[in-house]
Amino acid sequence: MRHDGFVLFEDRVTRPLHVVVVGGGIAGLAAALRIRDTAPDGTAVTVIEQSGSVGGKLRTGRVAGVPVEDGAESFLLRVPEARALAERVGLAHDLVSPTAAGATVWVDGMLRALPAGTLLGVPADLEATAASGVLSDDGLALVRAESCRPGVPLGDSDVAVGALIADRLGSEVLDRLVEPLLGGVYAGQASRLSLRATMPALAAGLADQPSLVKAARAARGNPRPETPPTPMFATVRGGLSRLVTTVAHESKAAIRTGLPVRALQRTPDGWQLTVGSAGLGGSTTVRADAVVLAVPAAPASRLLADVDATAAGTVGVLEYASVGLVSLVLPGRLPLPPGTGALVPASSGRLVKAVTYVSQKWGHVVEARGLDGYVGDPVTVVRASVGRHGEETALQRDDESLVATVLEELGTLVPLPGGWPAPLGVKVNRWGGALPQYAPGHLDRVAAVRAALATEPTLALAGAAYDGVGIPACIRSGQAAADQILSALATRVPA
Repeated sequence: MRHDGFVLFEDRVTRPLHVVVVGGGIAGLAAALRIRDTAPDGTAVTVIEQSGSVGGKLRTGRVAGVPVEDGAESFLLRVPEARALAERVGLAHDLVSPTAAGATVWVDGMLRALPAGTLLGVPADLEATAASGVLSDDGLALVRAESCRPGVPLGDSDVAVGALIADRLGSEVLDRLVEPLLGGVYAGQASRLSLRATMPALAAGLADQPSLVKAARAARGNPRPETPPTPMFATVRGGLSRLVTTVAHESKAAIRTGLPVRALQRTPDGWQLTVGSAGLGGSTTVRADAVVLAVPAAPASRLLADVDATAAGTVGVLEYASVGLVSLVLPGRLPLPPGTGALVPASSGRLVKAVTYVSQKWGHVVEARGLDGYVGDPVTVVRASVGRHGEETALQRDDESLVATVLEELGTLVPLPGGWPAPLGVKVNRWGGALPQYAPGHLDRVAAVRAALATEPTLALAGAAYDGVGIPACIRSGQAAADQILSALATRVPA
């Protein structure tokens, strides 16, 4: 081992394996832990992260003594990877679910309850949709008539979500339901997002069902009335940073932060990475038997350039949306509307796209207020999400202007008796290039990239750029990458 912590080996036959994970987000950390759990004894793992800390979009901060998430706030429970990872690292008893349920959407100048029984906004329960008041009579009529139209001839092709929804269900379903919900996940425009990549259950359902409504109904299933509802989301008590630090610790990886990886090249017995700046600090050459690239599309494309130019070019076309999160700690227990928050359609022209009633949704957050020694009167915590794909200039205003706009819009979107009070504390987090935009054909492009790299099985790709933007999807992607490279290495290592 060198004095700077990097492991360099000389004898390919007798030395332990060395795997480098480029990128210290949750996908990269999940890969590192998977390698730790399943690789041959003595395998060394190095995680190299360009920024000053690991975790990526999973980061917990504090505002006025309250723990707030600077990025992602929770993960889905209906897919197992995040829960399983938390259990693996001993955090099972620290998983908490929302203390409130239901959300609203801002329609025609007022908040209306999001209807139950939709699949990312596509109505599956027509009576619940009608009762919500989100759609006009004309909008409801289009939805009711959709199942009588000729079937959707999707076949093996992919289409933009927006065009399909507008054609089959009308602009109201698109603008008031699908667009706000998809925007909350991808910060994108439904007209530019892939059906197969962003709504795979609906796309799969269309293979057997003649209509969107019937496909959504089939995808959701029919839970028995006597079955009590189960939580859809969970987070970690104390913040998602605890998941990050615990996974990093359990991986036993050598973690190197603040180091860019400048180049990746194939060698006769593995890989060579050029790490560090070209400035006064100089660069280091690191050798590895296998590499996991768990970084966004732009750096992945750059690093793949010397490996496979076609794969690099395909990865590089992926676009990203930039978003901002404005967390507000306000005095007193404000009389917020029931539920977890509100969605704001892009058609409203508002900067704010969603509002989360954090202290109402996550009761444990306010309970933890005194952990850093701050104890005071009751507070209300609210987080506003701002920014959509193509609206990056809106995020270029300074913090003061951004917060002022958010507070002004909150006064209209969520009016309170006496208005919104001055915050006790504010935190603005800007995430440039945060969310990949899966354009139609995304899955085919990912498959083509992996096919192009099939001749290099000790190099694997992972992260939100490929297989899903949620925390469980990123974890699954990292674990699959680890499995791929370990399977390839197993054919090279003598028993």
